[in-house]
Amino acid sequence: MGHPVFTEEHDLIRAQLRRFVAEKVKSEGPKWEQAGFVPRQVLREMGGLGFFSLRIPEELGGAGLDARASVILAEEVGRSTYGGFAITVLVHTDMASPHLVRFGSKRQLDKYLPGIMAGTTITAVAVTEPGAGSDVASIRTRAVRDGDSYVLNGAKMFITNGVHGDLYFVAARTDPEAKGSRALTMFIVEKGTPGFRVSRALAKTGWLSSDTAELVFEDCRVPAENILGEENRGFYSIMANFQNERLVIGAMAMAEAREAIRITFDYVNQRAAFGEPLWEKQTIRQRLARRLAEVDAARQLVHHTAWLDAQGTDCVAQVSMVKALAGDLVNAVLYDCVQFHGGMGFMRESAIERMARDARVQAIGGGASEVMLEEVAKRFGQVLSD
Repeated sequence: MGHPVFTEEHDLIRAQLRRFVAEKVKSEGPKWEQAGFVPRQVLREMGGLGFFSLRIPEELGGAGLDARASVILAEEVGRSTYGGFAITVLVHTDMASPHLVRFGSKRQLDKYLPGIMAGTTITAVAVTEPGAGSDVASIRTRAVRDGDSYVLNGAKMFITNGVHGDLYFVAARTDPEAKGSRALTMFIVEKGTPGFRVSRALAKTGWLSSDTAELVFEDCRVPAENILGEENRGFYSIMANFQNERLVIGAMAMAEAREAIRITFDYVNQRAAFGEPLWEKQTIRQRLARRLAEVDAARQLVHHTAWLDAQGTDCVAQVSMVKALAGDLVNAVLYDCVQFHGGMGFMRESAIERMARDARVQAIGGGASEVMLEEVAKRFGQVLSD
């Protein structure tokens, strides 16, 4: 049955992604969890299949699709059950590289975009700092003009693709006197630039197959031509991409939650207790049925919000709802799924145990649930008037 939001083209992309995940990710995922990153060959294969150019405009060599394609990508990598793999891909496609696509000069696009689409150049976005997360305006990394270059000093924290990435889009303060929203500039920094180093790879509770780093800039000299967009307008470019970032995190979270319910449904039909399958216990099947209803309702909000974005509609409130709702709901679902797996849900050999660890950060990364709810509250009258 056709979906009112998605087209036949979207269905074909979904089918191709689902095959790739089944053939390439499911069997190899455990090795990536041990290694702490997704092999670059896998990402090159994804680039070769066109998965990294879905949102790139046609005039730049991409498919020219809208937010609905990002949601499909997020759902299918989310269904893999390997959150680290999923976030590695989505940071590259929907959180980092869009900064270049939106604001890059012709020279910058010509230089970097072919590799980004092919998966030979993996990107990261370096905004978060030890003392500045959701509060972007509090960024302290400095960039001072010196001739035809800028000199960067500061540190970035929790940077996905930070260890093994090739190209970094870095936010730095260029006007020390202005308020945060008028003081930031985005810079393109290549791996290997003198003065830029990975301070350490960070050990995380979940998302183990994604590489996450603390970055340090010590008198890092970046050519002035590597400014991305306009000087002192970086805050607005960050805000412009937050909506897409939060939407795909919500889509990924709901796909993970739905897959966790499916895995748990299979388990409780096989696992017997007191002479009958666990599924025969009313409290278990009703709890799973309610969770499925909640997840499918949230998923419809994700799809509707993607459609609104595709129409060019202001949907900041809806995106914020998606992020807050999905981040909290995936954790509630995984709590129940672990519970219904019993002791097996606490074992590292269980997909549910891994997914529960991966889910926790969904209510934090990309905008904490509390911050998202404040964004909704600011627009309460607008939303209620619809």
